[in-house]
Amino acid sequence: MHYSTLVDRLAGKRTDAWQIHYAALQAQAEGREVFVLSVGDPDFATPEHITERAVSALRGGDTHYSEVNGRLGLRRAIAAMHSEETGQAVDADQVIVVGGAQNGLFAVAQCLLQAGDEVLVPEPMYLTYEASIRASGATLVPVPVSVESGFHIQPQAFAAAITPSTRAIFLATPNNPSGAVMTHDELAAIAALAQQHDLWVVSDEVYANLTFERPHISMVSLPGMAGRTVTIGSLSKSHAMAGWRTGWVVAPRELIIHLERLALCMLYGLPGFVQEAAQLAVEQRGPVIAAMRDTYRRRRDVCYQQLSNVPGLRCQLPEAGMFMLLDVRGSGLSAHDFAWQLFRETGVSVLDASAFGDTAAGFVRLGFVLDEARLAEACRRIATFVTQLQPQPA
Repeated sequence: MHYSTLVDRLAGKRTDAWQIHYAALQAQAEGREVFVLSVGDPDFATPEHITERAVSALRGGDTHYSEVNGRLGLRRAIAAMHSEETGQAVDADQVIVVGGAQNGLFAVAQCLLQAGDEVLVPEPMYLTYEASIRASGATLVPVPVSVESGFHIQPQAFAAAITPSTRAIFLATPNNPSGAVMTHDELAAIAALAQQHDLWVVSDEVYANLTFERPHISMVSLPGMAGRTVTIGSLSKSHAMAGWRTGWVVAPRELIIHLERLALCMLYGLPGFVQEAAQLAVEQRGPVIAAMRDTYRRRRDVCYQQLSNVPGLRCQLPEAGMFMLLDVRGSGLSAHDFAWQLFRETGVSVLDASAFGDTAAGFVRLGFVLDEARLAEACRRIATFVTQLQPQPA
């Protein structure tokens, strides 16, 4: 039997990276003691009042088809939040609700790009970016960042990568996996390039509410960027709602119309009871976001304190989010071998970060997804594992 060439565009090492995570989940199901740090899904549940709103809607019969682009109440709430946080007024017609930020990214790529186009993406990048871009027929052009500067972008590298075929820049700030938060000057440099070369900027801001020392700045807030910026957001991280698959795209109205047509074919609307819960989450976001941010900051600090002085490891202190990159090149193992050997010997699962791009080769990513006590134990196991790999004095 024959398959479309699309299946080849969707495959690759970025999607294969999840194999260690699947192995960890299988070991967990078999009753083994494991510390699953390989995915961004925290150990705590969605806040109870949000869950109860969904339950109430279900019991009230909210089980029918809903609007393809999202319920008006939810879109209005997202538009109001976006306007407040960015200073750029938008209305509900510039918002579409999608089944998670990854769905939004995939849909945007199909509506903006075509064969022959090139897209610049700072590397390391989230695993699904490549497949989403390649599915459209476009080519992803990775742009390395400065590892020495905490994985911050180098604007001159973007300028050098632009060709007549460049159509867009996709970026994530705060970044997954590095936790880097782009500065105003970095964003302004990208904005200047976008305007000079008439490019779209697709700004993945899923972790926008989980910044620590450095504040988040939205690309759309910069002068001249409102008409060429696509902002992607989600409740997965800020509200521990990963399994609800609720995200959104904010963009110029013409693009939203195209996205609605694609959503009609793919999703046909999110469940109504999920949207009711999502609207409540957006409208009452303040206390929940503050609690999430404090939790991740404490967990980040636990990991950094446990691992920053371990011989053979180097820690990158993340500025946001729920992940940390560990430089394991001093361990004597490749990142792939480090991750698998660590898992087999200690039960701790982390991801080989080279799947996020060559810039992250030699690093592994761990998530702050367990309570502080278990996270500290996982870090102790990592430290012991690395220490045992070091050459012993004669």
